[in-house]
Amino acid sequence: MARPSVEAERREQILAATREVVAEMGFRAMRVADVAKRSGASTGTVHYYFETKRELMQAAFEWNFHASQARRTPVVEAHEDPRDRLRAFLDSYLPVDEVVVQSWHMWIELWTAALHDTDLRELNENVYGEWRRTVAGIIRDGQDRGYFVTGDPVLLANGLVSMVDGLALQVLLGSRSMTLEQMRRVCEQSVELILTEGS
Repeated sequence: MARPSVEAERREQILAATREVVAEMGFRAMRVADVAKRSGASTGTVHYYFETKRELMQAAFEWNFHASQARRTPVVEAHEDPRDRLRAFLDSYLPVDEVVVQSWHMWIELWTAALHDTDLRELNENVYGEWRRTVAGIIRDGQDRGYFVTGDPVLLANGLVSMVDGLALQVLLGSRSMTLEQMRRVCEQSVELILTEGS
């Protein structure tokens, strides 16, 4: 049996490969053999870690969330000022590089699959709730310092997060009306709209 560190590394490679394959062809079209080939493992090895395609999918969604969270944590922690923190956090959502684009594809696949899967809806509820809480926490901190307008920080966070989701979807679809730069400007303007006068 492989050592725990080797097993963890192989599992990580399989999940990263799953994200790449899903981003290219979607979850429905993806085969375990596609993931095995991309990760440099055998189909049997993939099944050693994940008995079914559905189990692989759920693990990949969870892994994608934690990987996204790990990328954004230093972004958030780099800024003491909640205004800068919120701008940086929203900017980190922009589909500017291959990894972020792949992550967005995973989110879209999760939402699509969750329409018909109670377990995946619960997974979405849990992991997506973390994003909302992070944004609400930044807004609450800014309100406490007098930088952001008063109001329910959860409602404000939900508005921002939902807006970013919709914008990113349009960018990923190649909309001529919503380019990456237009998305960036809308996000910047949205932060300006919740700033208090003079802040």
